[in-house]
Amino acid sequence: MADQVLCSACRSLNLFLFVILTSILANVAFVCAKSTIEPCSNSDSCNALLGYTLYTDLKVSEVGSLFQVDPISILTANAIDVSYPDVENHILPSQLFIKIPISCSCVDGIRKSVSTRYKTRPSDTLSSIADSIYAGLVSSDQIREANSIADPSLLDVGQTLVVPLPCTCFNGTDNSLPAIYLSYVVQPEDTLSGIAFRYSTTITDLMDVNAMGNPAIKAGDILAVPLPACASKFPSYASDFGLIVPNGSYAITASHCVQCSCGPGNLNMYCMPAPFAVSCSSMQCKNSNLMLGNVTAQQSSAGCNVTSCSYGGFVNGTILTTLSSNLQPRCPGPQQFPPLKAPPTTVIRDTNFAPAPAPQFDGSGSPAPSSGLIPSTTGSLPGLPPASGPIGSTSGMNSAPSSAFSLMNPLASIPAAFLLFILVNYIMSFSF
Repeated sequence: MADQVLCSACRSLNLFLFVILTSILANVAFVCAKSTIEPCSNSDSCNALLGYTLYTDLKVSEVGSLFQVDPISILTANAIDVSYPDVENHILPSQLFIKIPISCSCVDGIRKSVSTRYKTRPSDTLSSIADSIYAGLVSSDQIREANSIADPSLLDVGQTLVVPLPCTCFNGTDNSLPAIYLSYVVQPEDTLSGIAFRYSTTITDLMDVNAMGNPAIKAGDILAVPLPACASKFPSYASDFGLIVPNGSYAITASHCVQCSCGPGNLNMYCMPAPFAVSCSSMQCKNSNLMLGNVTAQQSSAGCNVTSCSYGGFVNGTILTTLSSNLQPRCPGPQQFPPLKAPPTTVIRDTNFAPAPAPQFDGSGSPAPSSGLIPSTTGSLPGLPPASGPIGSTSGMNSAPSSAFSLMNPLASIPAAFLLFILVNYIMSFSF
């Protein structure tokens, strides 16, 4: 009799532990990615960037359609030369990493981009759309919730889905300097130090922006990475109000009539007529023979008199220009421009198009990035798709980097295999 009572008690204990361990394993398996979410309380928007890895070979125009973004703006954001013939139909190689310029809005109290639409194709699933096509920038659950899908297994071919994408604004500044924020999906080989090195920032800055308690990251996490940028000062009624250009790149505005650049060497935005500008309004400064982007300098005993014709925004189809004169200690040299890249045909690890492994050291004290060529996999999906999208969190309503909050499963560091071993042992104990 005592043995039967003891056996019954053991089985009850085993059942209790079975439920607990199952719950732990579920958390480990599914609550592992983290993302930085910026709370907001107004209706304004900002320019932001997505870090996107192509899941297959795609034309520039196809990438533009995927995100509903102007193909030329994708090229200029990545400092790719747009003067190449038929550049919008250039085929970009699979696994290429590029920056996608988007508009970041305030939706339901948090920053996100909701302008992207995707039309489903045969064999699509929410998981394949999220993990492969959009490279982990969104999760299947986020797509399901945004489209009120009751049964994810029932997708109609040709169905249009809203694809919510991550973004942050943080007032367009980082440490009180102009910045634009890149939403970056962590890859398996990434380290926080490598990402900091790649984007010319510090581990401390990344941890502060993303409200991280420690530098541990894992594949599938989405980090907000601040990039130095040139900020515009256009009037609020201009259609390109708030234009901000990442350092080392370009932006096209005013209906493809004006091209603005940032850097190198400073964070002063410089705008000039776009190389392919057609049917544009006048770009000449009033009461002057100077055109947009022109600068004249005249040395005098008091210094250098500099007169410039600058871009002032795009209003109702009109390009605004501003004529300004000032006395400077010395005359400026020729305008410097960020170097342009040829449209890429292969993926090179040690360029801006690559993920960010930890910097390697060659013994001289200076970090040297690893390099190598990755062959293109034309027309095929990657063998291992990125991790599922993030599980986010919210905090206060202050739009500053320190207000961001990242939710990470505290149990994710427990080895799942060890827990599974314990679980199996308890299941086997039922037979005794």
